[in-house]
Amino acid sequence: MSELPVLSLVDVVRRYRADRPPVLDGVSFTLPRGAYVAIMGESGVGKSTLLNLVAGLDAPDAGRIELDGRDLGALDDDAATLLRRREMGFVFQAFHVLPYMTVAQNAALPLQLLGVPKDEQRARVESMLQAVGLGGYGGRYPRELSGGEVQRVAIARALVHRPKLLLADEPTGNLDPRTATQILALLREQVRANAGSAILITHSRAAAATADRIFVLDGRRLEPLDGAEESGSAATRSAATVGAR
Repeated sequence: MSELPVLSLVDVVRRYRADRPPVLDGVSFTLPRGAYVAIMGESGVGKSTLLNLVAGLDAPDAGRIELDGRDLGALDDDAATLLRRREMGFVFQAFHVLPYMTVAQNAALPLQLLGVPKDEQRARVESMLQAVGLGGYGGRYPRELSGGEVQRVAIARALVHRPKLLLADEPTGNLDPRTATQILALLREQVRANAGSAILITHSRAAAATADRIFVLDGRRLEPLDGAEESGSAATRSAATVGAR
């Protein structure tokens, strides 16, 4: 029996107005465990809509979305919130690091929300900060850091609870090219180290090239980018599927 994928979208439709074409129209997508894929597309094509649906922050008008075999549409608000806390991590372009908390406090937030004991929190935060190159920075505040360092805090926070799925929404859009390259390499390295899977949302071909496989969202369709299969692992190439009606 094949391994259950970490994420599955089946014939997903999302529309905001009945008199307009749907933003997403029958999208199907399967993300295998351990896969790191990029989804590209211009502004306004539905990348954020897709991400919100996968995160359970929005609901499709038709179709089904499953995380680790669980239908997100069948969960109430409390169950969906708990699922996000336990199973997902998020990295955003705007960082969303809390300025009044130290680096260590920011990184510890997911563990606090999950009720992890304090001693374990400290140990995991320290280990995670070391992994992202911020060892010894735990007592600093975001205002004392560079943009790249703040994004490293965001990555530590997103991965400290070892989520099954990382969702990264334009995570380097506010960074200079050199720092962006470093952050993308770090993101991929840490997802691998934590045995997770990831979806990188981006409009940048250079950023997307760091993923195993690239898909393009355009005109309400999600399609593999020509030649993208050549860059990914054999497991990802054979297991990742996508389609739209």
